[in-house]
Amino acid sequence: MEKTCMDALPLTMNSSEKQEIVCIFGTGDFGRSLGLKMLQCGYSIVFGSRNPQKNNLLPNGAEVLSYSEAAKKSDIIIIAIHREHYDFLTELTEVLNGKILVDISNNLKINQYPESNAEYLAQLVPGAHVVKAFNTISAWALQSGALDASRQAILKKENPFSTSSAWLSDSYVALGILGFFLFVLLGITSLPSVSNAVNWREFRFVQSKLGYLTLILCTAHTLVYGGKRFLSPSNLRWYLPAAYVLGLIIPCTMLVIKFVLIMPCVDNTLTRIRQGWERNSKH
Repeated sequence: MEKTCMDALPLTMNSSEKQEIVCIFGTGDFGRSLGLKMLQCGYSIVFGSRNPQKNNLLPNGAEVLSYSEAAKKSDIIIIAIHREHYDFLTELTEVLNGKILVDISNNLKINQYPESNAEYLAQLVPGAHVVKAFNTISAWALQSGALDASRQAILKKENPFSTSSAWLSDSYVALGILGFFLFVLLGITSLPSVSNAVNWREFRFVQSKLGYLTLILCTAHTLVYGGKRFLSPSNLRWYLPAAYVLGLIIPCTMLVIKFVLIMPCVDNTLTRIRQGWERNSKH
């Protein structure tokens, strides 16, 4: 099976354009994953870390510096660290003045703090422009790429919810309901207490006309259920048809015989025979 990894493919890359530098404070799972995706999109990434020499798991092409040195290289700084470690930002007030700080954090509990993390960040660095982003994306989704089930599906030419499929599904349900209703009606009229209350013409109409109509509806209900699976070899276990296919043999045979009998050339002859016609009769 061919395996495609998005981590190995650049999303957009234009060498003619100057690469914009984005700074990421924090080298944890989310910071590394976001940095990798931004590198694939053509950005230059510089990481800010308290221990620049001890970070060996960063994506290739990224630069790692101290917080102050990394902040000087970009006007956009993504804060990928926990709120409990925001205190060091007060030492970088002058460096962060006028820059855009992107807060991606989420608290573990609702109303855990009196103010939001973004508001707290704006209080620590009043000269910076604080925005909120990326807090609804997990590091797992960024790392998994195209292999993750949470990604949007690519639109294909074949729509699984096509009009034909919906039409077959609705027809299957409608035919089943109508066939079951007429089947119950036939059963009720077969009761002695009911059949004695109707005349022969009414009883014949119910048992003959409605009987064949019920048979047609129930047979069509099963045919629609089978759909394209009737002649599919993959559905024939041990080279035997499914139970609903075997159940259609007698009804289909009855309908074919009935169709032959109602043809004018046959029906007229049978009607004459019922009325007493004989082949060699001289009258």
